[in-house]
Amino acid sequence: MIALAVIAAALAAAPPKVAGCPVFPASNVWNRRVDRLPVAPDSAAIIASIGAGTGLHADFGSGLWDGGPIGIPITVVGRSQPKVRVRFEYAEESDRGPYPIPANVAIEGGRESDGDRHAIIVDRSTCRLYELYALYPAWHAGSGAIWSLRSNRLRPAGWTSADAAGLPILPGLARYDEVARGAIRHALRFTAPRTRRAYVWPARHFASDSTDPRLPPMGLRLRLKASFDTRPFPRQARIVLIALKRYGMLLADNGSSWYVSGAPDGRWSNAELHTLARVHGSDFEVVKPARAVHP
Repeated sequence: MIALAVIAAALAAAPPKVAGCPVFPASNVWNRRVDRLPVAPDSAAIIASIGAGTGLHADFGSGLWDGGPIGIPITVVGRSQPKVRVRFEYAEESDRGPYPIPANVAIEGGRESDGDRHAIIVDRSTCRLYELYALYPAWHAGSGAIWSLRSNRLRPAGWTSADAAGLPILPGLARYDEVARGAIRHALRFTAPRTRRAYVWPARHFASDSTDPRLPPMGLRLRLKASFDTRPFPRQARIVLIALKRYGMLLADNGSSWYVSGAPDGRWSNAELHTLARVHGSDFEVVKPARAVHP
C-alpha cells in the first residue's frame, strides 16, 4: 500500500509530457492546481461580461470542419529536421529563430484556412517548443515564440507570442492521450469576445483598447465551481470538467465566449464533447490573481 501511494504521489507531481518532453516543469503555473485559491471579488461581473448564460464549447474534436482538423494540431520533429528563417509581421516581439518547420507542418484549420493558422512544433531532441501565428508557406507568419519546455521563463513584459496573451499555447491544449490515461493535469486555454487593456501574470500582453473593469484581462484564470456535478457527463467531457475544477483555464486570446482549446484527434467523441454546452458561464468563478494587473 505504501508503494502504491508513493507511485500515485509521483504521478500527480510529474508534469504533462509530449513526445517524451515535459510540458514545462511541475511547478509551472499551467500545471498548478487552483481549486483551493480564493475567488476574485469581481468574479460575477467578469463572468457576466463573457456570458453567464452562454455554454462551454470544446474547440477541438475528431474529423474535419471546413476542410481542416478540429483544434490546434501539434507537429513533432527530431534532430534531423532542418531549420528555416521566418519573416514576421510583428518582428519586434517575435523570436528570430530559425524554426524547424517541416514541409508538411500541421496548421490550425488546415493548410488552406484563413483563420489563426497556429502551428505548434515540438523538437523532441531538445525539448524546445516553437509556436507560430498566421503561418504561411515560404515561410512568413504574424508572430512566433520559442520556449524551453524545461524552464518556467516567461516572455519579456509587453511581448506577444503566437497567442495574444503572450503565453505558450501547447500547455493549454486538451489532448486525447491525457484523457485516455484518465486525467488532464494542467489548466486549459480559452477565449473571450471582449477583453481589457491589461494583463495579469503569467500573461505578458494585452489585445484591447478598452479599460472597462468589468472585462477580463489577458491571463485571467477561472475554474469550474466545486459544487458543479460532473457525474451525469460522459467520460471524455467529465475528464475535461474535472480538470477545469482542479486546474481551471487561462484567458489567452480574443474569440468566441468559453471556447476551450485542444488538439485534434480521431479518437475524440464529438458527441461526448458537445455535452459540454450544458455547462454555462455562471458555473465558473474567477480565481483571485496571484499578481497585480499590468496596463
